[in-house]
Amino acid sequence: MKKIEYFDENFKTGKSPEKAGIKYYNVLEKPFCIYGISMENGKFRRLPEKVAVRISEGVAALHANTAGGRVRFCTNSAYIAISAKMDFITRTPIFSLLGSAGFDLYSREGNREKYEGSFVPPMDMTEGYESFIELEGSKSREFTIHFPLYSAVRELYIGLDERARLSEARPYRYQMPIVYYGSSITQGGCASRPGLTYQSILSRRFNCDYLNLGFSGSARGEERMADYIKTLNMSLFVYDYDHNAPSPADLQRTHERMFQAVRSAKPQTPVIILSRPRYILRSDEKERLAIIERTFQDAKAAGDKNVFLLTGRELMNACKEEGTVDGVHPNDLGFRSMARALGNVIKKNRLLEEASHEAGPDAGL
Repeated sequence: MKKIEYFDENFKTGKSPEKAGIKYYNVLEKPFCIYGISMENGKFRRLPEKVAVRISEGVAALHANTAGGRVRFCTNSAYIAISAKMDFITRTPIFSLLGSAGFDLYSREGNREKYEGSFVPPMDMTEGYESFIELEGSKSREFTIHFPLYSAVRELYIGLDERARLSEARPYRYQMPIVYYGSSITQGGCASRPGLTYQSILSRRFNCDYLNLGFSGSARGEERMADYIKTLNMSLFVYDYDHNAPSPADLQRTHERMFQAVRSAKPQTPVIILSRPRYILRSDEKERLAIIERTFQDAKAAGDKNVFLLTGRELMNACKEEGTVDGVHPNDLGFRSMARALGNVIKKNRLLEEASHEAGPDAGL
């Protein structure tokens, strides 16, 4: 039987445009600005390798997955191409390849951010791929490209019309990042594309930077992870690893301990504690929720005015039981519901505004 691409060209994956005058740029060079990841020893990473290997085998394996990575720039090119070289590509039955291994593109004009399209990876790719997106016109705009959520990128080049202007994008309105720590859900499983994780949605809503420290199956509230997180400059800490604690006893042992470790180093930083995003809980999940609620209640009893709790029911209120692909990992509807709940807490309590005032003009630089 012929492939679906034969009957419907919309299923074709892109290749680099065969056009005269295309020029490729390395995203590590100016005027491109990288957020959420950094280059170390030939790989993009979310935290230093020496830190990752001391925490656990899982964190060491996953820290080069580029979840939350972004590159921003400004151009008037009528198209944008990418050429990516990748060391590791994740394929799983419940996760789209575009989400785990693809890139997507947003433009910004003024305060309006628009999805322009996705750089769709071919199913048979092994070490990277090329793709391009045709744009409407050649007007100057700011662009953000989101990196893959569950794969490791070694190199990324951006192709533009050689006659196009290229300049640095404006910085985020809130430059000190939100730091997210947690499980595969935090890492982005199973968004259909990278720009639809709840962190990406919130970044567009508030025009804020963020760092994704989600580690699939490997967020255990380790002391060494807490020691690393408390060194980071952050506007807000979002704390969620319920699914990865092996048992309620493990959660009991680590949850409040990690909160207190971060709080001791960041006494004024707002913290939002999340329980697993599930609308209706089983009995064992209710036990876990009680442990998480105890961390929150103890903090409030101690006079902490900058700690907030969002339960799984609140996180999934906009989609109820229709928000996951498998009963655990959110689909796009679930991630949007989570982003709405978190965004409402951030807006109502002016958490980013308060953090920017405390940090001063050089925050995050």
